[in-house]
Amino acid sequence: MKFSALAVSLALTFGAAHVSAAPPVARTPFVWENATVYFLLTDRFNNANKANDLAYGRKADAAPLRGYMGGDLAGVTAKIKEGYFKELGVDVIWITPPVEQIHAGTDEGTGKSYGFHGYWARDFTSIDANLGTEADLQELVDTAHANGIRVLLDVVMNHTGPVTALDPVWPKEWVRTAPVCAFKDARTTVDCTLVKNLPDLRTDVDRPVALPPALVAKWKEEKRYDREVASLDAFFKETGYPRAPRYYLMKWHADWVRKYGFDGFRADTAKHVEPRVWKDLKKVASKAFEDWKRENPAKRLGDAKFYMTAEVYNYSLRHAHQFDMGGETFVDFYDNGFDSVINFSMTSDAKGGYDAMFGRYAALLGGPLRGYSVINYLSSHDDGAPFDPARARPFDSAVKLLLSPGAAQIYYGDETARLLTHDGAKGDAVLRSFMNWEELASNAQRDGYRIADVRKHWGLIGRFRQAHPAVGAGEHRKLQTTPYTFARTYEKDRVVVALDLPTDKSTPIVVGPIFRDGESVTDYYSGKKAVVAGGKVDFHTKNGIVLIAN
Repeated sequence: MKFSALAVSLALTFGAAHVSAAPPVARTPFVWENATVYFLLTDRFNNANKANDLAYGRKADAAPLRGYMGGDLAGVTAKIKEGYFKELGVDVIWITPPVEQIHAGTDEGTGKSYGFHGYWARDFTSIDANLGTEADLQELVDTAHANGIRVLLDVVMNHTGPVTALDPVWPKEWVRTAPVCAFKDARTTVDCTLVKNLPDLRTDVDRPVALPPALVAKWKEEKRYDREVASLDAFFKETGYPRAPRYYLMKWHADWVRKYGFDGFRADTAKHVEPRVWKDLKKVASKAFEDWKRENPAKRLGDAKFYMTAEVYNYSLRHAHQFDMGGETFVDFYDNGFDSVINFSMTSDAKGGYDAMFGRYAALLGGPLRGYSVINYLSSHDDGAPFDPARARPFDSAVKLLLSPGAAQIYYGDETARLLTHDGAKGDAVLRSFMNWEELASNAQRDGYRIADVRKHWGLIGRFRQAHPAVGAGEHRKLQTTPYTFARTYEKDRVVVALDLPTDKSTPIVVGPIFRDGESVTDYYSGKKAVVAGGKVDFHTKNGIVLIAN
């Protein structure tokens, strides 16, 4: 297995006993453009309550990695309390939809599957019992906020869950069940079902519809029908919206914000919904967020507005404001309620050198995308071509993801080299194994590195990033080609980073244009301090990376 010079040097570094601890992170203003977002599938992260592992009569009879595995909301909260996210420099947690999923399993061609991932809704107003209770969800959000961490809620406007013997299809006024999308143009991407047996919500219609009978029966059985109907009546009276399917959905999604205090939405399958729908959702959710902040002044994290990011499959930041839907139709998702869009091209862009990616990203974010951002990632729950599928380059992955301009999305286990392969699993299931806590605890040995050493490396860079908004949100400037050295500046925040340094000697770093002679600076990687002289600084370390700031 081949490792880069940086990866080898980092592996050696963490094996050395003399490495200093990184300096503590000062509290700095949060900006979404520099956010470090930790994306986790709640069911696959941490199991704090084994009593809720199988609800609604579900069974442990799914195909490999396609059933519930026990992770729950309380498990996420436990890790917040342990300081796990704080050690990584994470300031946003993105959880998959916690809404009640279809009760039965179904086979889409990859074996029997359950809705452990959260994208197969049965009732958008209830928490799935496999994940916990309303109290569990409230504690998660409150605990995150108490630790300075915002929470993104994954929401689905495109479809319900598949139809099964236990999960009836909603009326035709609510969903279409054909045709299956051909993805040739906007019409064959939006007015269709993503896959067979995934009913497409009729977000295109304006005519009023009655509640689905199955939902009415369920609410009555749960003794909350009158309360839910009264809440809907109040919403439609206040807004004047027609009782069309999309406005029910907006109301239901916004209720999670108003009740629990979610700071933003990650919108699933955004390009498969009419763009104008997202703009209306942003309006409804923003009001709910302001209502929550007004009612919960002690829990709010500053005065930031409600945030929305879009999953537009195959979007690249090079598309900027013009995403090609096919058929000469282009959509500006930033003009339809979104503050950022997830950048699908980083998994391939990261295969090139630092300068090409960092410089290009900075030019686009400082040019056509100024005032907006992207969320970069290297692996995810449904991208079958991650940057490092064999987990051979976990040190390089941290450098490229966490030091790139824009926001960064850590997919759970990126920081612990959680394996993305699994014997017997098919399709995207291989990307969704349970978090490898045991390997982390034992500092398990892989071919060329240890798991806890990888985790420490991600934490050092992550905390540096969190402490300095300039990393993700700042203006980029290349200072030197060899060793590759760059600066970022954002308002009064200044950083210099040098990569691929020789590991057999100490190397002075060029910092002159950013830091003055006589200025004391810190290397956040080694924890050492030094004084700038002659436009350079030498920390007398032999690490392959230095992270410099005041």
